Amino acid sequence: MPESGEGPGTELCIGTEEEASDAAAIVTLAGTVLGWTRSAEELLGRAAHEVVGGSVGRLLAMPEDPHRLTEIVKRCRGGRPWSGMVTLWHGDGRRVEVNLRVSASFEVGGVECFLVSARERITRWAMGQSVLDGFLTRSPVGMAIVDMDLRCVWCNSTLESIGGVPREQRLGRRLSDLLPGLEGETIEGVMRKVLRTGEPVSDFEYLGWCWADPHRQHAYSTSFFPLVDAEGTVTGICYMVLDVTDRWNARQLLSMVNDAGACVGSTLDVMETAQELADFAVPRFADFTVVDLLEPVLSTERHGTWLSDAGPPTAPLMRRAGMRSVRDGCPEAVARVGDPVDFIPPPHDLGLLVNGDPVLIPVLNPDSPQWIVEQPSRTSAIREFGLHSLISVPMRARDTVLGLTTFIRSENPAPFTSDDVLLARELVARAAVCVDNARRYTREHHATLTLQHSLLPHTLEGGMAVDVASMYLPADAKDGVGGDWFDVIPLSGARVGLVVGDVVGHGLSAAATMGRLRTAVQTLADMDLPPDELLAHLDDLVLRLSEEESHDASADLIRTTVMGATCLYAIYDPVTRNCTLARAGHLPPVLVTPQGGVSFPELPPGPPLGLGGLPFEAVDIELAENSLIGLYTNGLIKDDAQDVDVGMARLGDVLARCDLPLETLCADVRGLTSTPQSDDVAFLVARTHALSADRVASWDVACDPAAVAGARALATRQLREWGMEELTMQTELVVSELVTNAVRYAPGAVRLRLLRASRLICEVTDTSNSSPRLRHARTTDEGGRGLFLVAQLAHRWGTRYTHEGKIIWAELDS
Repeated sequence: MPESGEGPGTELCIGTEEEASDAAAIVTLAGTVLGWTRSAEELLGRAAHEVVGGSVGRLLAMPEDPHRLTEIVKRCRGGRPWSGMVTLWHGDGRRVEVNLRVSASFEVGGVECFLVSARERITRWAMGQSVLDGFLTRSPVGMAIVDMDLRCVWCNSTLESIGGVPREQRLGRRLSDLLPGLEGETIEGVMRKVLRTGEPVSDFEYLGWCWADPHRQHAYSTSFFPLVDAEGTVTGICYMVLDVTDRWNARQLLSMVNDAGACVGSTLDVMETAQELADFAVPRFADFTVVDLLEPVLSTERHGTWLSDAGPPTAPLMRRAGMRSVRDGCPEAVARVGDPVDFIPPPHDLGLLVNGDPVLIPVLNPDSPQWIVEQPSRTSAIREFGLHSLISVPMRARDTVLGLTTFIRSENPAPFTSDDVLLARELVARAAVCVDNARRYTREHHATLTLQHSLLPHTLEGGMAVDVASMYLPADAKDGVGGDWFDVIPLSGARVGLVVGDVVGHGLSAAATMGRLRTAVQTLADMDLPPDELLAHLDDLVLRLSEEESHDASADLIRTTVMGATCLYAIYDPVTRNCTLARAGHLPPVLVTPQGGVSFPELPPGPPLGLGGLPFEAVDIELAENSLIGLYTNGLIKDDAQDVDVGMARLGDVLARCDLPLETLCADVRGLTSTPQSDDVAFLVARTHALSADRVASWDVACDPAAVAGARALATRQLREWGMEELTMQTELVVSELVTNAVRYAPGAVRLRLLRASRLICEVTDTSNSSPRLRHARTTDEGGRGLFLVAQLAHRWGTRYTHEGKIIWAELDS
């Protein structure tokens, strides 16, 4: 119970929220106040301790009426509440009229009581006709009444000022007759709907011109509601008009800025981004827009010359990067896209780009001496095409000066305003970030592409084993350069190694990883490892590199982890026409017979590089002379529009014309790629040759030191048959040393073979697995100089291992 001063505690339960806000008191049958609520204190300005225990009569500000009081008490004691209006004294001495309610009687501690609640009476204000007429006439809202024929019968002064049409001309006429440029027919259609349905229409917005301001488009919000007479019949329409141009413009500007975020910067190309800004601004915002960028922004080769702090440069440092006009072909433009430009609105110079704010020229004056002297060609365009208003906004992003964007109006008669400058600044600021992103990405992409091209082989030499050709296409700029690569590696015995690989990912790290893998493959290939062993060593290398990076905190700067890289390695021997292949998660090669038969041999797949612990398996395939073998990456045969099987079939169809030159086939394969392509494409094709029998000579050598002389004689005789007598001395020394070592240190059979390829190749085969070691003999040593002489006489020499032993070989230049 609220404060009650004295007396027994009684909890007052008010049924509704409205009742709970009333002032309330508990009064005994004798008229003594037992309870006084906080709402009562607020209503009469009297605290509980001032009222509780006293007589309720001293609160009345009206003469006592004993008869009325008796009837009220009788009624309430009979169980029926009473309500009426009384006047009470406020604590500050003023009178308060209240609506009073007295409840049915009840007992509190054996004392008969009543709950009395009161609410202040609010006098309703009556508005006279003169006040109503004055309000309607001088209201800040334009108002009008039209009859059933939509003819104006009344309007207030505000509507006159909004539309610029006097009241006398409005009365008796329809809206479409007065303001034909205000979508009058559309508005009248809305009025007819209100007349037909009787339903009001609120906040109907539209654009239009008015006589009060004919050079500026306005936005209006109008509400329509039917007028109904006493019988409920619609007799006309009242409509109210508000000029909401500022609200409309603010909403449109916000919408335009949001739209610009979706339309500008869709690519990572600087020129395209500049053109997107020009395309977006015309005709939404301007009738002619040009975007001029500093030359260094457009440069991918070098940083170029930026603006100097010593003063404004004399030569133009900008180029036209994008432009758009409401007129076809941009006839008002003095320069075309790509041309150097020097336009800065007079009297400004290039310092505007560094420190200047946007320039607003509401009215272009072609007769201004500054324009005539500094921009004579543009002055002529201003006159010819009616260019009348201009905004130039410096384009800057991340403390980098990028260029200047200029917006011009000609067909739109409204001049640019300060509000338009805010929009122009926001549009250019957003575009500047996109241009800067494109600039940074283009340079990184160019650097990555340059690195990748430098890591790929510049020339491909297949020797007498194969003719080779290749095709490489980088991914689209937005996807980034990938890690596809290929190589042709000359091997001993006139053989050749063909390799293709693909590194997962894009960018600088993928290119760097590709270079590391290519170098590793070349190193392992020089060891004359078979394909399966080479891939096993390459897999170990990848695992080791990955483990090193996992412990290197700086590895995140340029991540070169090669988990997921794939590789296919093939060795072709032109003597036996045997091709040995192994792959690590890569696609199989394509083989084409001389007759045009196409196949994709099913090689053991092998795991991608970097998984570790899983074996690789090699397969031997015999190829007819003039066969084609093609190695490729998945970007060639797979994209979003086709699956792998379809791509492989299309590749096979192209290569089936195997009689065409290899360069022509590569050009045809290029046509299979989509534009733009999301992944790199690498393709390597080789046409196989065979060394004829007249280019190969081999002999079995007895395991006897005396057989060395016979081996020298056989080699000398063969050189005479081939017309290579000039190599006789070198060949005798090499054969003598290699055969002597084999006979002395290797048990079992020894075989000597000579190959007449691009160089003379001498091979000695034995059954030992130990490799000879080059050493420097001391002056007193009787031996140990043989391999040293071989190394001096041969172009190159080495050892490769076979299942039966090893082959020591040396190549001699003719």
